[in-house]
Amino acid sequence: ARRLPAEPGELADTLESTTVFGRVDPHQKRAMVHALQSRGRTVAMTGDGVNDVLALKDADMGIAMGTGSSAARAVAQLVLLDNRFATLPRVLAEGRRVINNIERVANLFITKAAYAVLLTLLIGLAGSPFPFLPRHLTLIGTFSVGVPGFFLALAPNHRLVKPGFLRRVLRFSLPAGAVAGVVTFVLYEVVRRLDGVSLDEARTSATMTLLAIGLVILLLISRPLRPWKVGLAAAMAASYGAAMALPFLREFFELDVPPLGGWLCVVAAVIVGGVGAWGAVELRERIDAGREAPT
Repeated sequence: ARRLPAEPGELADTLESTTVFGRVDPHQKRAMVHALQSRGRTVAMTGDGVNDVLALKDADMGIAMGTGSSAARAVAQLVLLDNRFATLPRVLAEGRRVINNIERVANLFITKAAYAVLLTLLIGLAGSPFPFLPRHLTLIGTFSVGVPGFFLALAPNHRLVKPGFLRRVLRFSLPAGAVAGVVTFVLYEVVRRLDGVSLDEARTSATMTLLAIGLVILLLISRPLRPWKVGLAAAMAASYGAAMALPFLREFFELDVPPLGGWLCVVAAVIVGGVGAWGAVELRERIDAGREAPT
């Protein structure tokens, strides 16, 4: 370390090509942290003595040993009480799981809020009867948000944590919610005007459409897909199918099977809404990838 360059740029280059340094003084340790941070790195520093305090304090994550000095433990964000470095991979994995899964669940709930507000606005402007009864909203919320959100929140997630949490959530949820809300509203108005279709049948058609688009959005949020994630979405769809098929559940939730014309409209709306939601998400991801690509 006595031969390390003092200039930050040269020091960063040295750190990129070398992994082991000896006889590093406290100021050099802090300079190493700053040099790596200047290259956009997220830096963690482990230490146990007073000579590590400067670097521990300036690192993005200061990690002190449980048997270390009181000064090191005081400035660190994390203290390894068992003094085992083997604990760190589990700590990192748990942090990634919590943060990334919070983002996934936030996407679900904000998408739901987006299409709920939009549908309320559109129905108010059109002066139409509201397309859902409270029991319908219970079905949609349970099968497309509540139950899937519970499992997604507990799922393993090893993706790197990146800044821009709120921006990413809004850029996913608002377009996806807008597509779901507009397509459901158009479907409801079309089916309601078909000959021989009652208001209850139109509401059931709108419920099926919004739930199906919600499950498509669930799959988009769950990427990369795994068999259990696809199975979760399929189980939610099957649960709603059971509510439609069993007479006592259909009566309890005030569902009324629409005629063939209503079914065809529902299928078309789900395809349009699913493709629209997928297209909005893909466009956002390509824009983000273009911005992050090196020039």
